[in-house]
Amino acid sequence: MASQIRSHREDAQVYTGEDLCKEKAKEVLAKFSLPKGLIPMTDVTEVGHNSSTGFVWVRRKKKTNHIFRAIGRNVSYDSEVTALVEDRRMRNLTGVKSKELLIWVTISDISMDGSGKITFATPSGLSRTFPATAFEEEE
Repeated sequence: MASQIRSHREDAQVYTGEDLCKEKAKEVLAKFSLPKGLIPMTDVTEVGHNSSTGFVWVRRKKKTNHIFRAIGRNVSYDSEVTALVEDRRMRNLTGVKSKELLIWVTISDISMDGSGKITFATPSGLSRTFPATAFEEEE
């Protein structure tokens, strides 16, 4: 993963410091019409966005778990999360897993449709769809 970041870092906008990272991550998600709470921003140390390639990364102090209460899903975020971002979509996602029954499933693609639904897909092609409002920022 680090080599991916290294190769995109040269022309990227890189931000450090938890408060600034939170603000910039929300701006990037909003710019691409994605819910602002999609990636929880606890213990974040660096956010980067290469606008020419669409590559985005979030680094945090340690791996973290987050429960999206509206849908009852436990999601694990690695210390490094990367993705290629485009309008209403994150693809080639790394560092994100969702707990389904008793196993952790890797999430590789997130996309939104115009009707307010968000779909999460695995590398094997399986997917789940939820209301996008479940991923709005929690107060």
